[in-house]
Amino acid sequence: MLNRREFLRSCAAGLGLAAITPEEALENILALGRETAGLSPEQVAQDEDFWFQVRMAFTEDRNIINLNQGTIQPGLRIVQEAVRRHSEFSGNAGWHSMAVLNKEIESCRRRLGLHLGCDPEELVICRGGSEAGQIVLLGLDLKRGDEVITTNQDYPRLIAALRQREKREGIVLKMVKLPPPPVPLDQFYNLVAEQVTPRTRAILVCHLTHYTGQMAPVRRLAELCRSKGIELVVDGAHGFMHFPFKLADLGCDYYTASLHKWTMAPPGNGMVRIPKDRIPKLWPLTPPWSDNPNDIRRFEDVGTRSPANRVAIAEAITFNEGIGIERKAARLRYLKDRWANRLKQYPKVKFFTSLDPAESCGLATFGIEGIDMGKLTEYLLDKHGIVASHITHPDGLVDGIRIVVNVSLSVKEIDYFAEVVEDVVKKGKIA
Repeated sequence: MLNRREFLRSCAAGLGLAAITPEEALENILALGRETAGLSPEQVAQDEDFWFQVRMAFTEDRNIINLNQGTIQPGLRIVQEAVRRHSEFSGNAGWHSMAVLNKEIESCRRRLGLHLGCDPEELVICRGGSEAGQIVLLGLDLKRGDEVITTNQDYPRLIAALRQREKREGIVLKMVKLPPPPVPLDQFYNLVAEQVTPRTRAILVCHLTHYTGQMAPVRRLAELCRSKGIELVVDGAHGFMHFPFKLADLGCDYYTASLHKWTMAPPGNGMVRIPKDRIPKLWPLTPPWSDNPNDIRRFEDVGTRSPANRVAIAEAITFNEGIGIERKAARLRYLKDRWANRLKQYPKVKFFTSLDPAESCGLATFGIEGIDMGKLTEYLLDKHGIVASHITHPDGLVDGIRIVVNVSLSVKEIDYFAEVVEDVVKKGKIA
């Protein structure tokens, strides 16, 4: 195995990616992790040799600077190779081969439970974060007149699930109108708490919103819900494996995640934690073939489905473990702060995201006074090959560009983006 300097020399000599298999890339990351074991996460965050090695684990197109990594994150070589390998294996003997792979999903369940901090027998592995939320929101046993509280900054697809129940079953959806972000956590909590009545049965909030990364005061809301017998559902699409935490830190009942985001698993993977005592009480989204009301797998029976992309979750978990979640979070903050601190010095730049490290990590949304942010998004892509996401809110709370960094990005790429936007701010127009 190459050591750090030998690896970098091999790249300079033209060996590069072709000389490194996915397995070797992962082993090199683990080796660098051992080399830097005595350094703090913040020190490692600035070690460009370490992160060069990490970047080589991705199949990302280096002609594009991808700063829209909040919807789905780029492919890891070792994950893509695993999907290919498992797909080929499952084609060997049809259902027999698929049944063999299905058993390996239990290892993924165990490892995901370890990272979230819950019993694996409480984890559903499903087809994405939206389905994860729908399993809970459409499965809660609610009656006409029962109230569910959410906010106007929560995820539209999950709000749509509640809207359907409102129209079809007569539940009452109470929408808390939060002010423009970033919203102080005390104000957030008070606005939600004010809407609680004896008829409130559930509260839905995002761990971090997709609009801006706005954090919710989850722990305080969990304590409120527990004292009143209310179910708390947390949409963790932008939380899990973005930064270190455990379920015990939050105290919520249900926690959902999109595994193709910060976990970097193959597309079409999600999970939801359902407490053991709620498993028999929650209606499955798709009725299972034969129902064991106490088995978490009753929520996974959706008909014939290839196990290849689920089994490959294991490779994504291993990659994250090789870096270390603390180091990963420190690098994400370092990259986010690098561009954000550069732009925040300009009075015309407005941040819709708190830059407090206790309230944000790798995601931030900004706007520029007097600049059409939609046109700026197009300009970044068309003229500079920078992919970003134009974010607007239906209530007019946000009109900006969301930047979501990842460990696949270099400091030079971040600096180039900041330089381009700086030029626009100084000129007061899109060149």
